[in-house]
Amino acid sequence: MSARERILDAAAEVMRTKGLVETTTREIARAAGCSEALLYKYFSDKQHIFTAVLKERMPRLSSPEALVGEGSFADNLTTLVAELVAFYRESFPIAASMLGSASLRAAHRASAGTTGGGPQVPALIVQQYIEREVSAGRVDAAADPAVAARVLTGAALFEALQAAYADESPTDTRARAVAIVNTTLHGLLERR
Repeated sequence: MSARERILDAAAEVMRTKGLVETTTREIARAAGCSEALLYKYFSDKQHIFTAVLKERMPRLSSPEALVGEGSFADNLTTLVAELVAFYRESFPIAASMLGSASLRAAHRASAGTTGGGPQVPALIVQQYIEREVSAGRVDAAADPAVAARVLTGAALFEALQAAYADESPTDTRARAVAIVNTTLHGLLERR
């Protein structure tokens, strides 16, 4: 395993345990068994490490391109929502502390602006998938992919928040994802 990989593994563990605010590069270097100087050979600052941890050590979402036209639309959305719950459950303990720090939020916005990251990315992935299914004719053209993506992403984030708050893993993630998708697709109105 390369030094960079060891640093990312150590950073993910320290950040999960302490949150982003309380994590120091010194602690990450110690956990990785390397010097801070070596850490800075690969990463410019703690924010850079955080962004790399999110991109490389958190659960990933399926590619919209891989899903379009495959399986059912509902099954694909269910897969994405289950993946979102897993991503948010893993990243929430790390990132939540950032929300309480104006300087860390500003640093993250600056870093995200140069790396194409940020909290909007998961919703944009879901939106891209829905837009492609609209283009393929499998979803009503009157649908609003941006709003649907935010509803699904927000529900997944809430499930992960509840699990993080209870210090538990989300229970039966797939069943919750099915319920979220079915409610989103079929709405709340009584059928006549």
